[in-house]
Amino acid sequence: MTIKDVPAVDRLLKREFAAHNSPVIELIEAQTHDPFCVLVGTILSARTKDACTAGAVRRLFSTAAGAVFTPADLERLSVPQIEKLIFPVGFYHDKANHLHALPKALREFFPEGLENAGKGLSTVAHYNALVERLCSLPGVGRKTANLTVAVGFDLPAVCVDVHVHRITNRLGLVNTKTPLETEMALRKILPVKYWKTWNSHFVSFGQTRCKPRGPVCTDCPLSKYCVKV
Repeated sequence: MTIKDVPAVDRLLKREFAAHNSPVIELIEAQTHDPFCVLVGTILSARTKDACTAGAVRRLFSTAAGAVFTPADLERLSVPQIEKLIFPVGFYHDKANHLHALPKALREFFPEGLENAGKGLSTVAHYNALVERLCSLPGVGRKTANLTVAVGFDLPAVCVDVHVHRITNRLGLVNTKTPLETEMALRKILPVKYWKTWNSHFVSFGQTRCKPRGPVCTDCPLSKYCVKV
């Protein structure tokens, strides 16, 4: 696969994505339309299967005083209460501590309110700066920050998880060793109009067909672009 193949590959990925359930973070956004909820859900989703994340999110968000879960709702919960609500997500002890510290950190790093942080942003430099701000929050790495920008704020961001890293290398679009290297490579070559959706499409594709072990290569719609078949 070369950069000129991106439009065709993107069309095929969209078709595959439409045929399967959306990743859990997209479902959270569809239900809440709230960057904070997407952020919390993304923190919980790290190294955790979607079904487990969905259950934890449902239990945690059910404690909301109003229609949408807010930082104030989270701040009312103790670490043991958060642990009980989110168990058995991966690393639930660490995640409970990160979530408990999150409301205070939001006041420090986003005094304008997280919901307002994406307003008025119009350049790649602005989008990247928002990613860096989010990385200052407890429990937030680049994957979480980029996914929150792309899904929670509906702004361009190159979110690279294990699926994006694995599949873009399998396709030969990049030749990288780590997700961070993949993110930086894609930032240079991938047109911005594809930034928001590629993570969702590749996650779905990686969960259903292009798996880490035993990928379903028979009749794969991307086989003609793949250098690993």
